[in-house]
Amino acid sequence: MLNRREFGASAAALLSACGPGPDQSSESEQPSGPLYFDLHIDTPSRLVSESLNMAESPEYSQVDIPKMRQGGLNAGFFAVFSSARNKTPLESVKDALLITDVIVETINRHPEDLFLATTSDDAVRAQREGKIGIFLGVEGGHMIDSSVEVLRQLYRLGTRYLGLTHSGNTPWVGAAEYADGPEGLTEHGKEIVREMNRLGMMADLSHASERAFYDTIETSEAPILNTHAACKAVANHARNLTDDMLKALAQNGGVLGVAYYAGMLDDDYRGRFPELREINRQRAAVRKDFKDDRKRLSEELWKLNLADVATIGAPPLSRLVDHIEHAATVAGIDHVGLGSDFDSVGLKLPAGLEHIGKTPNLIAAMKERGFSDEDVGKVMGGNVLRAFRQAEAVAAQS
Repeated sequence: MLNRREFGASAAALLSACGPGPDQSSESEQPSGPLYFDLHIDTPSRLVSESLNMAESPEYSQVDIPKMRQGGLNAGFFAVFSSARNKTPLESVKDALLITDVIVETINRHPEDLFLATTSDDAVRAQREGKIGIFLGVEGGHMIDSSVEVLRQLYRLGTRYLGLTHSGNTPWVGAAEYADGPEGLTEHGKEIVREMNRLGMMADLSHASERAFYDTIETSEAPILNTHAACKAVANHARNLTDDMLKALAQNGGVLGVAYYAGMLDDDYRGRFPELREINRQRAAVRKDFKDDRKRLSEELWKLNLADVATIGAPPLSRLVDHIEHAATVAGIDHVGLGSDFDSVGLKLPAGLEHIGKTPNLIAAMKERGFSDEDVGKVMGGNVLRAFRQAEAVAAQS
């Protein structure tokens, strides 16, 4: 486990780099129109690996300032991610500090467009001021090294949700696609969830096992999130939620951020993945050839992403709306949001939603399906805002 003095010194330095937090608006000030709040964006991987300039808009970037402006984004969670399978917990904690610092420094370079957001009111402020509030979400409980002290430090640095697992288990919670760990939450895991409630940090169950999902709902007094998942009744992916899980999520007051990853949306599409064998072989070769030139690597990988689409196509945008509609039918319209997963899934996306700038296509598709303006507003961000405020209220009471 990380030495407390070591972590404290690193965290203190990073807090100093962050500077003072943004002024917070009054809770009575409401958005003037529908709020667009994305629960899961993986662009930090590009910020770290290739020093992506967010003011520029290369073809291969799915999220940058011009595209966020084009798509109308008001607020979004940037994912702080380190591999649970390739890094030790201590290395992952250090990654959390490094990635958080890179995000904050990026925000500081673009003060006219971006600011570090930490409260639900900041999402409202972003819309009011015509800026984009960047929230921090840590993707994987391994990044706290089983330590509530590390958890608290990450909260102080701005983290407002923690994905309990990712690509592997931790000693205290089981993951959806791995069987070599605990089935659900251990007692220590429940202690961590309760501490998250006390802080006002939400739990993300996107990669957690079904048992861990129910254990967390039973433990948490605050709404939980599934920031990027979909509906198992529509597509039988291991991480998608069953109808019973959707109903439990609703009873908890939580929100499902419907993911855009087409492999989770459409079984027939996922069944065509073997046709990509040769392209995947080329992808591995490109990663090796350009490992020291990350910008060129992104450009070459983008060409192979285009080849993916040419080979197996893409599901229609209506397939994503199928999942939104099913979740709204089973859980209720108040429990559905969006978690794009942009910049981590290549072009395995619904046609017409290849980057965040094309979000108006999704809004049009929902309206065409019969969603009212009010319901579209809830899905686009109103529900996330409500759950966030409930989590803050639980923390204030404790």
